[in-house]
Amino acid sequence: MNNEFITKTVSETRNWAKDFARTLSAPVTVALHGDLGMGKSEIARTIIQTLRGEDTVVPSPTFTIVQNYDGISHFDLYRIEDKSELTEIGLPYAIANDITLIEWPDIANDILPKNTVHIYITEYENGRKIILKQNV
Repeated sequence: MNNEFITKTVSETRNWAKDFARTLSAPVTVALHGDLGMGKSEIARTIIQTLRGEDTVVPSPTFTIVQNYDGISHFDLYRIEDKSELTEIGLPYAIANDITLIEWPDIANDILPKNTVHIYITEYENGRKIILKQNV
């Protein structure tokens, strides 16, 4: 699976994420790549709200590192400095059982499943380019 999408507004990005969310079923791992402010958290929030209800409160896990939503685990690994912490925060368990959304996934590359869906988000013509890649 290699797909590219261009979104011009946050609303278009959310609509893309809603459509994408409907393709997910556990267990699946989604790795969100992109610089600060590219929309990783917005995409994760939209996926969670699409699957668990629009009124679901979805704070960024920047400081808590992980948030759980009844079978969906949302990780932010930005502050993880040692790979041993990944087991402590329950990442291997989530990967095996949940829809697992991971922001800043690079430190976890060694334990990501081969079929992880990688979403790369970059700036593009005053909007975003979203590239989806999955090795099967």
